[in-house]
Amino acid sequence: MSAINPKDCFLQTKVADLRLICCPGAEELTNLIDNHLVRWANEAGIDKETFIIPAECPRFQSGDAKGLVKESVRGDDIYIVVDPGNYSVTYNLFGYENHLSPDDHFANLKRLIQAVAGKAHRVSVIMPSLYGGRQHRRVVRESLDCAVALQELQAMGVKNIITFDAHDPRLMNAVPLMSFDNAMPTYQVLKNLLKKNPDISFDKEKFIVVSPDEGAMNRNMYFSSVLGCNLGMFYKRRDYTRVVNGRNPIVAHEYLGDSVEGKTVFIADDIIASGESMLEVASNLKARGAKRIIADATFPLFTSGLDKFDKAVEEGTLDYVVGTNLTYRKPELLNRDWYVDVDVSKYAAYFIVALNHDMSVSSIIDPIKKIEALLASRK
Repeated sequence: MSAINPKDCFLQTKVADLRLICCPGAEELTNLIDNHLVRWANEAGIDKETFIIPAECPRFQSGDAKGLVKESVRGDDIYIVVDPGNYSVTYNLFGYENHLSPDDHFANLKRLIQAVAGKAHRVSVIMPSLYGGRQHRRVVRESLDCAVALQELQAMGVKNIITFDAHDPRLMNAVPLMSFDNAMPTYQVLKNLLKKNPDISFDKEKFIVVSPDEGAMNRNMYFSSVLGCNLGMFYKRRDYTRVVNGRNPIVAHEYLGDSVEGKTVFIADDIIASGESMLEVASNLKARGAKRIIADATFPLFTSGLDKFDKAVEEGTLDYVVGTNLTYRKPELLNRDWYVDVDVSKYAAYFIVALNHDMSVSSIIDPIKKIEALLASRK
């Protein structure tokens, strides 16, 4: 990120006029991104109140909907922000209150792309949580929703996809000719971790990173590498003879790695859904003598509520959870003392500025220098 100076960017030649469009449910993140862009533009001497174009997706009581963009977009460089996981958005259907599903959010995204009607210079999509991203591979006769969705967006003329901590970034193989950037909020998480615990030590004898399963190894490997500490992992033994809630149930978590006794353990994953897997891992580590356990999830969904986590913190099984504002969070979650909310809007705004000026995003995707500077500032 240090290679890009947003203020200087606004003084340079741009691809086209930068504009933001917000899908219903993505207002919080879009407004935060807009605040950064406006501030940088004003610092460059450009008088700008907002980059957001008013848009909406009104619905009829039959459930049908349409996309509506309320200003001209001809020749603009458009960035559409969507949060497929925001279940708090509702609409009236035959007198009943319905909540938008990920399918509805993706349909709204396509509606707004249609409303632009090919008049924009370029359309990019910021989709922090990939629609259908958890269904990332075909094992039996099953759909590949995310891959098909990405191909749909490519067919509709979308040029860039910006996502964060994809469940499996190899999904980009479905659209090899489209720009696909998968960013990891590692720096932002570490910055907030140190803000929460300024005295935390990353010494190998006191701190260890543990992957909750084999699928999360890459992100945990990165944390352990930049922090210079050891890495452990769990692997899940599943019962492949049964399917519960669409998945083969986990029989046990088996641990591989160095001793965690007396150490602070950091567990990173992309999603906390029900949280059962994370809590079982934390309980296992606590039984092995871990001193403190910190869970990190880019998308803190908590689909089964917060009671189990309240109890785990109260019993000392878990110290706190770090999450980001890249998706909707329950209001009650934000009020929990054990939850640390990480703002990643500035990171997303850097991407937009870079793409709007056709600049390399390599330094944004791999912020190793920023992490090194952060760690060096503590010495």
